[in-house]
Amino acid sequence: MHLQESGEMYLEAIHVLSRQLPLVRAIDVGDYLGYSKPSVSRAIGLLKEGGYVEAAENGGLVLTEVGLEVAGKIFERHTLLTVALTRLGVDEETAAEDACKIEHVISDRSMEAIKAYMDNNK
Repeated sequence: MHLQESGEMYLEAIHVLSRQLPLVRAIDVGDYLGYSKPSVSRAIGLLKEGGYVEAAENGGLVLTEVGLEVAGKIFERHTLLTVALTRLGVDEETAAEDACKIEHVISDRSMEAIKAYMDNNK
């Protein structure tokens, strides 16, 4: 299953929330992203079907190994792009918003080049 931007956003949200909360529920994801309950339910269902998310015994959402891999990649991109943009003089809020858009469309090759540049110019 190929993930679209919205699927990546959900996985990243679950990843971020799982670092902050002991239990991540669909309602937490909806609140975090500002999406309605029906939208979240549908998206979570698709992510479960795709093997990215599963329900834990306690009812929480847990990323599968594949889901965690995708979420980690998107989170790393978001973080790195936000830092890069702020170093260029963009205010942090705008940098984070722009990074959120860029992280889904930038190629792996370009991302690796930005990462290498950032590492070499600390």
